[in-house]
Amino acid sequence: MRVLVRVDYNVPLKEGKVVNNERIKQTLPTIRWLLEQECRVVLMSHLGRPKGKVVEELRMNPVAEELSKLLGKKVLKLDDCIGADVESAVASMGKGEVVLLENTRFHPEEKANDPEFSKRLAELGEVFVFEAFGTAHRNDASTVGVQAHFNERYIGFLVEREIEGITKVLQAIESKRPFVLVLGGKKISDKLGVIQYMSKHADYILIGGAMGFPILKAQGKPIGKSYCEEEAIPIVKAQNLEQVPALSLPLDYLVGETLDATSAKSVSSEEIPGDRIALDIGEETIRHYTEIIRRAGTVIWNGPMGYFENPVFARGTIAVGKAVAQAPVSLIGGGDTISAIEQHLKEYKSKYSHVSTGGGALLELLSGRPLVALNQ
Repeated sequence: MRVLVRVDYNVPLKEGKVVNNERIKQTLPTIRWLLEQECRVVLMSHLGRPKGKVVEELRMNPVAEELSKLLGKKVLKLDDCIGADVESAVASMGKGEVVLLENTRFHPEEKANDPEFSKRLAELGEVFVFEAFGTAHRNDASTVGVQAHFNERYIGFLVEREIEGITKVLQAIESKRPFVLVLGGKKISDKLGVIQYMSKHADYILIGGAMGFPILKAQGKPIGKSYCEEEAIPIVKAQNLEQVPALSLPLDYLVGETLDATSAKSVSSEEIPGDRIALDIGEETIRHYTEIIRRAGTVIWNGPMGYFENPVFARGTIAVGKAVAQAPVSLIGGGDTISAIEQHLKEYKSKYSHVSTGGGALLELLSGRPLVALNQ
């Protein structure tokens, strides 16, 4: 039996090598189970944002190499995801063999959820398995359109674990109070829906990262050379985010001259110098946020507090991560959050109730919206 599996292998690459294989490892139980049943496994995924054309640096070859190492068996990487050569290679697969298709986003039809493209992908399998929780919110051909062509559709072990883990945490919100939502990262636009929806449920919404700068700028406060999502400022003003009772902005920041600065200075959030970049929450904010988190019954955390890649500006993320680990119920999500945990908080990873592989998919759920790929 040929099984077409949509996985999420959108992993970081450096010099042609996978630098973080966590997303690949998460799919191994499903792949191994299918191989034990002597299935012919056809894997498909996107990688990066090639915008509908072939980008050599975004080919799936490094992913196939990494998957081969992890599986302990050869994974045949094909040069496209549709076409006569692909169909021929898939048709000649033996029992227990694995094929990885080329980046689905090399075709503009993928993002357009084109019916014909969906049909051609579907012809590569007899059964469909959705194992890409991180893309469950994407209305693409390989996540949604393809499903219309299968009578037999299943979710994989990873997606099942994600649904169960997230559901348990969300159900705990009412009984395990206070409920604290911690949001960080670079862009506020990605999380406006979360703030709007969760403001009805959260006792505290703690903001870190560069998310707060559009709010500060909307208030006419200086942000120095800090990154600011300018296009979000009108939306911030329209939604009156500063009026959300549960929302807390940093009291102070750590600032530096550059991203690779070797020293930092703590300044009030209202006095960021014009020649400095705010790159982490300050000590006063760390104390304030961690006190709130330590009293929490349920914590959901998405997004780092600062530029954690530089240890000088990782203190806020580390302090928050340690505090969240003490919560009775906790949910962690987002690619950067997981990267921060892997880099600075690896020994705490097992202490979180659930660590989600989904960034955008988790935000979609936290915004009160269904995941389109799981509602077909």
